[in-house]
Amino acid sequence: MKRSRIFVSSLAAVSMLGLSACVTDPNTGERKVSRTGIGAAVGGTLGYLLGGVIGGDTARIIGAGVGGTAGAVIGDQFDDQIRELDEQTAGSGVDVEEIGNQDAILVRLPDGVTFATGSSSISPAFQNTLDTIADSLVRYPNSLIDVYGFTDTTGSNALNQTLSEERAAAVANYLVSRGVSRGRIATRGYGETNLRVQTGDNVAEPLNRRVEIKITPISQEDVAAARAQ
Repeated sequence: MKRSRIFVSSLAAVSMLGLSACVTDPNTGERKVSRTGIGAAVGGTLGYLLGGVIGGDTARIIGAGVGGTAGAVIGDQFDDQIRELDEQTAGSGVDVEEIGNQDAILVRLPDGVTFATGSSSISPAFQNTLDTIADSLVRYPNSLIDVYGFTDTTGSNALNQTLSEERAAAVANYLVSRGVSRGRIATRGYGETNLRVQTGDNVAEPLNRRVEIKITPISQEDVAAARAQ
């Protein structure tokens, strides 16, 4: 699959990979990070991306009533959804990335346009972009959705943890208000942990202030396994 935005979990992870993790696109001649190299780096830095869904998928699949996608077409639907999201959010500041080998889609929402400083209220100017994301989640219903909140290191740990949880919840609630099934969604706040850019305390690093939406496709085999447990 060719993407206009290649999956980069963190600037720190990319710097560790170096040239050994790069490949050349035969169509463009462009040097870019290989999927295999990224997976190794993510496992040691931002492993939450490659881990399972929040709380495990068995109960969530049953509770959400996810039907699952046939194995023969799940890859095609994944390609269609990530391409459409990438195109429809272009210019909004949103990053749309592939995790692993079609394991999940990561939609990263920028702090500066999603929320005001220190607030968990979604900016009215960003609601149209979230409407686009919600529409995609409704049209592709066979997935579980994790919403993660993160902060930078300014302020106290306790306040940052609370803010990250409130921002994740705000995005989840907005998606539900636009028709996404509540049963598909789980949220988690990470506060100052899982920084994209490693900094010292009290550093206002914009890349660390973010909300991420992880979309994990569910196959019919996943559904059968969940029901059998």
